[in-house]
Amino acid sequence: GGSAMEVDGAAAAKPPPEDDLPDLDDLELDEVDGGVMVPEDPSALPAGGGAAGGEAKASDFVRTRSYTVSITYDKYYQTPRMWLFGYDEDNKPLTHNQIFEDMSRDHAKKTVTIDPHPHIPSVSHASVHPCKHALAMKRIIDQIESANSDTGKHMRPDQALFLFLKFISSVIPTVEYDFTMDFDT
Repeated sequence: GGSAMEVDGAAAAKPPPEDDLPDLDDLELDEVDGGVMVPEDPSALPAGGGAAGGEAKASDFVRTRSYTVSITYDKYYQTPRMWLFGYDEDNKPLTHNQIFEDMSRDHAKKTVTIDPHPHIPSVSHASVHPCKHALAMKRIIDQIESANSDTGKHMRPDQALFLFLKFISSVIPTVEYDFTMDFDT
């Protein structure tokens, strides 16, 4: 019985003394429009534009396209189906040809087609056609399972959507994916 409260037999951590907390007056902050204070960011461009305080040149920035992605369930093929709607660097919708530029050449206009979205009327989307999804997913899962057969580990059902996105990355190689998940656990 000391003065510290015990939780599950361990003493609860005491909050640090007020002397150990940083003083807001000591933080290096820059004042911006409207009196809002923001921390200094050494990697940020100087105020007013590009390098050395001059105007930023268009070549100083990487301009990228972006996509709105939706996944629906295709009842006929009984698999997920991916839909993409692209925007250019100025947030204007991409043309069909611009969308196909972002697809692998093997899949553009074959596996990836422009179709009406089932839940967004009057707007065509690029679609990764689901006719081969089940076969490709089965082949990938079989490879993962056979690689782990000596360990007795199997792919968990909750990993299926991540695996599907990994499969789709071969069709849409320009989209960045996070592959930090491992399938063998």
